[in-house]
Amino acid sequence: MSTFRDVDPAVTGKLTCGSLRGANAGENVVLRGWVNRRRDLGGLIFIDLRDRYGLTQIVFNPEIQPDAHAMASEVRNEYVLEATGIVRERPEGTKNPRLATGEIEIEVQSLTVLNTSLNPPFYINEESDVDESLRLKYRYLDLRRERMQRNVILRHQIVKYMRDFLDDRGFVEVETPLLIRSTPEGARDFVVPSSGFPGEFYALPQSPQQLKQLLMVSGLDRYFQIARCFRDEAQRADRQPEFTQLDIEMSFVSQEDVMGLIEQLFIELTETFTDKSFNRPFSRLTYHEAMERFGSDRPDMRFGLEFQNVTDAVRGTEFKAFAGVIENGGVIKGIVVPGCADYTRKQIDDITEIAKANGAKGLATFALREGEIKSPVAKFLSEGELAAVTTDLGADEGDLVLLVADSFDVVSKSLSALRTHFGDVLGLADPNVFHYLWIYEFPLLEWDEEGQRWDATHNPFSGFLEEDRPLLATDPGAVRAKQYDLTLNGFEVGGGSVRMHTRADQAMIFSMMGHSPEAQQERFGAILDALEFGAPPHGGIAMGIDRWVMFAADESNIREVMAFPKNQRGVDLMFDAPSPIEEQQLVDVGLSLRPNVDKDQAART
Repeated sequence: MSTFRDVDPAVTGKLTCGSLRGANAGENVVLRGWVNRRRDLGGLIFIDLRDRYGLTQIVFNPEIQPDAHAMASEVRNEYVLEATGIVRERPEGTKNPRLATGEIEIEVQSLTVLNTSLNPPFYINEESDVDESLRLKYRYLDLRRERMQRNVILRHQIVKYMRDFLDDRGFVEVETPLLIRSTPEGARDFVVPSSGFPGEFYALPQSPQQLKQLLMVSGLDRYFQIARCFRDEAQRADRQPEFTQLDIEMSFVSQEDVMGLIEQLFIELTETFTDKSFNRPFSRLTYHEAMERFGSDRPDMRFGLEFQNVTDAVRGTEFKAFAGVIENGGVIKGIVVPGCADYTRKQIDDITEIAKANGAKGLATFALREGEIKSPVAKFLSEGELAAVTTDLGADEGDLVLLVADSFDVVSKSLSALRTHFGDVLGLADPNVFHYLWIYEFPLLEWDEEGQRWDATHNPFSGFLEEDRPLLATDPGAVRAKQYDLTLNGFEVGGGSVRMHTRADQAMIFSMMGHSPEAQQERFGAILDALEFGAPPHGGIAMGIDRWVMFAADESNIREVMAFPKNQRGVDLMFDAPSPIEEQQLVDVGLSLRPNVDKDQAART
């Protein structure tokens, strides 16, 4: 794994609090840093001086330098000091093998207090449980803590590795603008008014999607960017309103070319920056296979609990709850949960609520214990049907079988939620394992009942399998996209596609999505026009940097690997943003606010 503590002083131009070793004994040195800990033993005073490179113990002896000793008696944690002194080997028995500088200490000759410090609102010199709101309000102090500095530096090293990897393979880094036109691409845009154009707005990009395709038309056949992206959407542990992605596009490539490049990059990143074991080559499932077996397009593959379809096995049953579902074209699927046959009524009620919260009308449970199959619905099933939904699925004594009967979508969502729940509570997923999984051949389009039109399942620029072209006229929902997502331990870490590169195909898909020719030209005119000027076949991908660094750092929240994140409501607690602006600023851009708009103070907690 990569480290950041050992930095050559010749590189930094100065000694650091992690630089000195036994070989430096006898040297006169100057160190600067923060007081990490101070210990007054009644005569000698010991201070652990800290910077981002490490800790060095400095010693104040009243018999050698009484003035420096007197000053040291007044300093407190987080004071900023400059200490001049002589490097000494620590006496035998006092060396600290857990510290890189543990062989030596500095006998201080002179001390300068560069700045004092208020008492910090939380401990900086130790890892303690601190309310996140307090940490975000004082993020500049939070970032002094060793874990946070390690995460920030790890992120830097990972991004540098990505840049070097792509540069070695002929890619060109190109910055694209942050002020663009608002286009319908899924999430809500953050919009930006301008005094030069009252009543009109820029948008912050949700991604550089159209821009990178335009770069392919320009002939820059291998583009990448560490791209800032913005989406005005609900927040969660792995999502922020502004985030960073590794954005890549290539000309004259197939799906295999893009997937192969990314797989090699992430093999190297995982080997270099983690100690996780991981699968290579990466696993692959079509979207259809993933949904049939796991009910999710990003299943955690570190454990089983694979869905088993019992629809045919109970076809013809007299149990009305099952028979009605089958008659209406639904499915009945289940999972076998090991060792949970002794679940209490309350525990069964709790997991039933998980299923119901994800759309299921109920949950059928079968506990194999004491040589029997105990179930509230056992009396409605024949002996053969009971075996088909339990022992025929591989259930053994002590296991719990869970069945959901409903539409395919409801069964997929509810059973997937239960699978994830048991993966967590039973500790089925090995935390020391990364399991990468490619999902591909997503549906190109999905029907929007509310809008009575087709929508792109990912983005409207994805190409489709040529053999599925006839289905665009007869069964658009069955058309498979040249779309591929890379998932890791149940999370999507990136996604991309081979694009449509002709105006005719792109305009056709826009039309199916309900955009008139006039609306297409207004909203997507730049890319549509460009596709008529010799646009090459091209494809690419965008990888979530924040999310992958979160995994590499063994964190459960991307806010832990971002220097200045927003809170779970999208609020910057340090700058108290978003915030009202001056009335004149609104006048300058031709805006006025509706009256009685309440500021949501709850968002700041």
